[in-house]
Amino acid sequence: MPLGDPSMGQSSTGIPREADNIHSKPGSWASEESSLADQFCNAIGVLQQCAPPASFTNIQTAINKDQPSNPTEEYAQLFAALIARTAKDIDVLVDSLPSEESTAALQAASLRQLEEENHEAAALLEEVVYRGDMLLEKIQSALADIAQSQLGTRSNGRSQHVPES
Repeated sequence: MPLGDPSMGQSSTGIPREADNIHSKPGSWASEESSLADQFCNAIGVLQQCAPPASFTNIQTAINKDQPSNPTEEYAQLFAALIARTAKDIDVLVDSLPSEESTAALQAASLRQLEEENHEAAALLEEVVYRGDMLLEKIQSALADIAQSQLGTRSNGRSQHVPES
């Protein structure tokens, strides 16, 4: 079977599916993991395609070059930057995981605190919505009064201007 065959328990990047089942933020983890694997594969493919054969005797001179002399070195810099950026994103995800010090009791207490804050915010929202509804009723009543008085003024004005024959 080819690499990345879903029936073999691997993702399309050749990474075992178990690696996709990370317990926190699975979508983010899987996306970053897949991106890093793609970048490594692309970098290796470009190197295999473009890299000229090199002997071990001139390796020191190749290391000492300051400027890239061919597109292969530019590819290497590009892929190094992409891999470093993805590694940084993965570090951010790792840092966002709960610490080992976080016990079930601490997490439960944190959830209770969040639920309490949620209930307080919900009560405040209900109060604001109620006050908004009261203001809306007052505005609608005032608009109705204005419309009635305008209709009354128009009808009084017409009845006074009607010529008698």
